[in-house]
Amino acid sequence: MSAAVVLSKGDLRAVTAFAAACAETVLGIFEADRPEDPRPREAIGAAWAFARGGERGKALRDTAWAALKAARSAHTAAGREAARAAMAAAGAAYLHPLAQATQVKHILGAGAHAARAAELAAGESAAAHLERTVRRAAPEVVDVLKRYPSAPDGGGRVGELTRLLDAALRAGIE
Repeated sequence: MSAAVVLSKGDLRAVTAFAAACAETVLGIFEADRPEDPRPREAIGAAWAFARGGERGKALRDTAWAALKAARSAHTAAGREAARAAMAAAGAAYLHPLAQATQVKHILGAGAHAARAAELAAGESAAAHLERTVRRAAPEVVDVLKRYPSAPDGGGRVGELTRLLDAALRAGIE
């Protein structure tokens, strides 16, 4: 059994705000791919609503699942990753207080999927996108991240980007 990690509602709100801000950076990629589909925007909106004091409940879960379904309907790989970033933003509020490496995906998933979307859409360097993501992380987010083990192995390119982001955030503020 994994040790418990102490998380306050403020911690969850800070992580969710970070994730929503990350996902917003690539929302336009999905919307260019599927302009008639509001699901990723709604997931980011639900994440912001929680981050700004709303309840953690059905709207977050429902919009996260809807954004995942939107990812499956995207025409491009970049659009799929942008929708997954939105899904991860809404899911960030459900960071579990278990000291497991897999929980790092709740903290950094939106940033990693956003970096992959940017990389695919414009040929932008994922490193440049990750640098901006690191600057976006408030000290509270880094504090929460450091309560967990480092990001797990696997996960393809998004997993690699998660580990790069994890390492940069842990090294940047010590």
